[in-house]
Amino acid sequence: MRTPDRPSAFTGDSARDKYFAVYDRVLGELWPAPVDAVDVDTRAGTVRVHRAGPAEGDPVVLLSGAGGNALAWYRYIEPLTRTRPVYAVDPLGEPGRSVQTRPLTTGAEIGGWLTDVLAALGAERAHLVGSSYGGWTAVQQQLGGGGRVAALTLVDPVGFAPLTGRFYRWLIVGGMAAVLPRALRRRVAGAVGNGTLREDALMTLMAAGRSFRRRLPIPPAYTDEQIRELTVPVQVLLGARSALHDAQAVAARLAETAPSWRVEIVPGTGHALPVEAPDLVIERILTFPGRAQAEIATPEHSTGRSRGNRQAQTGRP
Repeated sequence: MRTPDRPSAFTGDSARDKYFAVYDRVLGELWPAPVDAVDVDTRAGTVRVHRAGPAEGDPVVLLSGAGGNALAWYRYIEPLTRTRPVYAVDPLGEPGRSVQTRPLTTGAEIGGWLTDVLAALGAERAHLVGSSYGGWTAVQQQLGGGGRVAALTLVDPVGFAPLTGRFYRWLIVGGMAAVLPRALRRRVAGAVGNGTLREDALMTLMAAGRSFRRRLPIPPAYTDEQIRELTVPVQVLLGARSALHDAQAVAARLAETAPSWRVEIVPGTGHALPVEAPDLVIERILTFPGRAQAEIATPEHSTGRSRGNRQAQTGRP
């Protein structure tokens, strides 16, 4: 496995400036609430953070998956900021307004820059919400002893099973579908199992980001010992049809390895779960830990909440 030997970056100044123009336009179109942008210096570069919501309270920190940035969470901002400060992050190493200045070669280094961000923002009891690679970043921050976190919500996260050819084929097919005309792209989204293809503004941003060279480590699967190291409350939301892993197998593994975790398989969704079921994910963020843990999963509760140490497994791929 090749180790990144240089930072992720745009291919040149012109490519970067063109991307920033699209980024700013999409931000203006999609962001539903007033936002303050702040650049935070970390050990591996400068991280752009968009802040919204009340001044006081324990923040929700949003971490996108590979190839994404803070703008991917645009549907989440208004409902979350009704009660909590929200920090939406452009992760280092991904296309966005963060600037990586040194290679990131290990999970410890990935988690380290996030710890630096939380410290600079004064967060002491953050609720980290990470999608896909963002979930891996959040877990690495905790495994590195970064503290400052009260809860983790991992949305179809990388790291709980080895990456397979099925996932890479899903990525390739999605990339090919992304260049189709708008109407056709939106029609094939369901067939290829990728709801992001229906997100016109985000697809425009993704197209502009083709000039970005992403150089980050490929996440290995966690050992059982690493899973047990996490001491904060954790909930895991899995797409029933995810190409990333076998959701049922991941849920079964976590039931055995981390019985206190809340695990839910969301019917009718895939790896693009954050854009395919945003209302459900928002509700889970706002109620965890809390009443979502105090309800019993029953057949009529198809969204699958758990009680105590029980696993909530709903739907089948």
